[in-house]
Amino acid sequence: MSTLRDAKIGQTVTVKRLTGTGAVKRRIMDMGLTRGTEVYIRKVAPLGDPIEVTVRGYELSLRKADAETIEVG
Repeated sequence: MSTLRDAKIGQTVTVKRLTGTGAVKRRIMDMGLTRGTEVYIRKVAPLGDPIEVTVRGYELSLRKADAETIEVG
């Protein structure tokens, strides 16, 4: 299964599973990234961190480490 970090710019993916634990997982869920949510990859910084996405109608920037905990399909 690929992660949000592996997604390419301009691609729309669907969240399948969150692999993080504890406070990290709760923070990601509080930002609206839950199972079944569609995520559009807007931009990726030159060194790959952060990743800017559109989710539920708003823009969100995620660190690579957090993006790796989000499995997408």
